[in-house]
Amino acid sequence: MGLDEPVKIAIFTEGGYRGKVPRNHPNIRTDMAWVCALDADHHPIGTLHQVPDNSYDFGIIIVPKRRRKWLQPSSGNEQLLKYPIVENMRRICNKISAMQEACLWYWQDDTIEEQVWYYNLLMEMDFLFVHNEIDKHYFNGLTKKPCERLQSVIIEDGLKLSDKKDRGVMIGGNFVSIYSGFDSMVVANEYTDDIWAPSMGRKQDREDELIKHLPYLEWSKWIYELSRFELGVFPTQNVAAGQFALNCSFVGIPCVGYESVDTQRVLHPSLSVPHYNLDKARSLVKKLKEDKVFYNDCIAETKEMYIKYYKEDKFKSYMKGVFEKYEK
Repeated sequence: MGLDEPVKIAIFTEGGYRGKVPRNHPNIRTDMAWVCALDADHHPIGTLHQVPDNSYDFGIIIVPKRRRKWLQPSSGNEQLLKYPIVENMRRICNKISAMQEACLWYWQDDTIEEQVWYYNLLMEMDFLFVHNEIDKHYFNGLTKKPCERLQSVIIEDGLKLSDKKDRGVMIGGNFVSIYSGFDSMVVANEYTDDIWAPSMGRKQDREDELIKHLPYLEWSKWIYELSRFELGVFPTQNVAAGQFALNCSFVGIPCVGYESVDTQRVLHPSLSVPHYNLDKARSLVKKLKEDKVFYNDCIAETKEMYIKYYKEDKFKSYMKGVFEKYEK
């Protein structure tokens, strides 16, 4: 299964596809990368009742943010809250787990009914997967369930990088509170006024008057475009999968951000600052601009850390150990 052990893994999400994720898929973002690296089978949540009994050793569900209505067009808009998720997971998997979706507080913006439903679902799991060390402490305290990190991973097959750096700073998100886009712009201005952001679902009207934007891109094209930049900046309160800091490390550019995000702290240790410490973030960006030795040292550092901690083989070795803890 990719972990040198005959462990059968299923991952259940709101995605509409079934089966494996091929390594040459052009759009292997976070959850698909997990499916691919673990050689897992993917099933849409709405098809759990169709999966045969005792099919898998481990089942991992990523509960979608949109819970009030059903996820599949053929379901007649039945509420997700009424679907027997746990019963079906127990029927088809030996051990079951839920993976954190979004930052740790996101679910508490739901209705009371949904918050209680989500909490009860977590309490039915054998253990939980989370994004970061800070999330482990939170969810363990909330549920008293064992918590394991399911760190982000990049499937490198077929990815191409630019051979030139012809753009300034890429920030990690748009101008909304969860991505702290305005904060990122202010920090990035210490380096250049050539500031860009990806176009995401929460992009605000008139952002284009302040910065430039890439169009929405599939995964492989996003990686190529990111590799054209000199620097990444993302001091975001969205402490979740940490893909941006990971992506910057993979393409070999420094990234300034908050140390509460594991990928930022581990992969860019010289450029990680305490949460909300924009003063230090700005001073580091300024130093990167003025001190080319420091800039080049940060590039070398993040490349070394990526190989040491975040290459796919490291991910597989770590996950093998996690599954061995719970396989009995």
